[in-house]
Amino acid sequence: MKNYDEIKRAISFGIPVFISYIPVAITFGLVAKNSGFSLFEAFAFSFFLITGSGQFMTINLWNINTGIVGIWFTVFLMNLRLFLMSSALNDKLTDRAKKYSLFIAPLITDESFALSSLQEKKIEPEFIIPLQCIGHFFWWTFTIIGYIMGGFLPENISNSMGIAIYALFISMLVPQMKKSLSITFIVLLSGFINWFIKYLNIFPSGWNIILAIIISSFVGSFILKEEVESNE
Repeated sequence: MKNYDEIKRAISFGIPVFISYIPVAITFGLVAKNSGFSLFEAFAFSFFLITGSGQFMTINLWNINTGIVGIWFTVFLMNLRLFLMSSALNDKLTDRAKKYSLFIAPLITDESFALSSLQEKKIEPEFIIPLQCIGHFFWWTFTIIGYIMGGFLPENISNSMGIAIYALFISMLVPQMKKSLSITFIVLLSGFINWFIKYLNIFPSGWNIILAIIISSFVGSFILKEEVESNE
């Protein structure tokens, strides 16, 4: 009975949050179709690389003919936080749940981590595993729906969906920029570095984005560290 209660709790916690996946997953399916990927490839993206922004970035880099190493390195940097999340979440798992760590860790997303972190008691496998599966089910299903929808939309609307990549990143950046001048500076710095490296035209296609991420992240780590220390 306790196990059933944990599953019900996972459903009640997860569904209201994971509903927010629907518009983003549909958009990803549309963008994947418009970029020339097959339905299977679009689904594989969401099955093996459920990172949201990382998936959009991968398609963007692919479209500008970035090499595989460059794409891998960029997505790795963007999702480095998931290693820290996995480590932090491990401390909240019961001993029984830790037996499923190899299954739980690869399925962590920002949302499932946040929901799990809010739990006051130790997390049972009957809670964390259904919670993660619900999120993945929403993402996989609506990626497919978005891809199929792309076949029925007028060509001009379908083609315009490419802007969704940029709209997604802007929607994530602007709220953070409003909160902090430091973050605003880092964003503007990364934009300038990206433009400057592209202007030099000495690196392969796509590496301007990768180098902009690395350099601005390095500079930002010092700026944000000083900001946190000054607030303490």
